[in-house]
Amino acid sequence: MIDELRELYQEVILDHNKNPKNYFHMENPTHSAEGHNPLCGDQVEVFLNVEGDVITNISFQGHGCAISKAASSVMTTVLKGKTIAEAKEWFNRYQHLVTSDMGEVVDFDAFGQLAVFAGVREFPMRVKCASLSWHTMLQALENKNEVASTE
Repeated sequence: MIDELRELYQEVILDHNKNPKNYFHMENPTHSAEGHNPLCGDQVEVFLNVEGDVITNISFQGHGCAISKAASSVMTTVLKGKTIAEAKEWFNRYQHLVTSDMGEVVDFDAFGQLAVFAGVREFPMRVKCASLSWHTMLQALENKNEVASTE
């Protein structure tokens, strides 16, 4: 199963890096934030439109490594249509996924396409790349006027 996860991880990373979803500068977002990973230079901006309690639209732009871009792309597809509370819960679940022990079994049904990011657990330095956009999204939802960082 580990080899299958590794292969799927590579496929998803490459696909979302090459063809990112929701990769655009949103005009007039209700929430936005910038994020920076000083360790490797990844930079991302996350834009959200929130109506009531629901994320009706989410996009990102920026530059960085393939893992950072792919994680941002997948995040936007997962969070669109979710409530703010659900987005924060997904943030916590995702953080646990990418930082948990390698021996911990991943429930693919519970995580969907996010499950492939469990592969970054093998490369602790890449966890920050995989989580930058998530930290930035949370920063945007909390209307904090500071640059999100993985440090």
